Amino acid sequence: MNVISIQSQVAYGHVGNSAAVFPMQMHGIDVIAVPTTLLSNRPGYPTIRGRVLDAQLVGDLLLGIEERGAVDTAQMILSGYRGSADNAAVVADFVARAKARNPALAYCCDPVLGDRDRGLFVHADIPPQVADRLCPLADIITPNHFEFEWLCGTRAATIDQVIGAARTLMTRGPSTVVVTSAELADTPAGEIETLAIEGAEAWRVRTPKLPISPNGTGDLFAALLVAKRISG
Repeated sequence: MNVISIQSQVAYGHVGNSAAVFPMQMHGIDVIAVPTTLLSNRPGYPTIRGRVLDAQLVGDLLLGIEERGAVDTAQMILSGYRGSADNAAVVADFVARAKARNPALAYCCDPVLGDRDRGLFVHADIPPQVADRLCPLADIITPNHFEFEWLCGTRAATIDQVIGAARTLMTRGPSTVVVTSAELADTPAGEIETLAIEGAEAWRVRTPKLPISPNGTGDLFAALLVAKRISG
């Protein structure tokens, strides 16, 4: 089983591919990891070194793995943090090209745009690329609750609103919508939810909401979802 994972990479800590690759490998997946950034650590520390990679370099890396046959043997493309609108455009071009070459190839897009505590935390020109180019190409999207509402352009505070908004979103591309970190009007105190909508079916799972704020959990979740999905 092969997955092409296009995300950020850090030397210190666990976000992006630095959070996603090892869990997928533990599920027996050969991960072809393509970085969009090379950073010393995630933002939030007093200093950060490294940089967002130039779109031309990201494009060259993607072309290189195409030349090695990665598109022909992969079951899924997973994309996460892109770092720039130009990188988002390069990823969109690659996904479209790859799916045309290998129609069995699925694409999971983790939007990575923001969260309810901070709002949008990426450059303003990135969200339109994700909404207009990447999500329509996706088979699966894994937004958190804030990102889901942003992509839908509407508030979704009840289970019926989430399902309705997800199905509207699905008319524009993805066949599966998984909403993480959901807190609805009837979510019990001290719990947090994950909601999945696919076709006529929907699932709702509650877990304890711990008094911590770790980074990289969305990247980890998307990686585990991809691993389980391609393994059946």
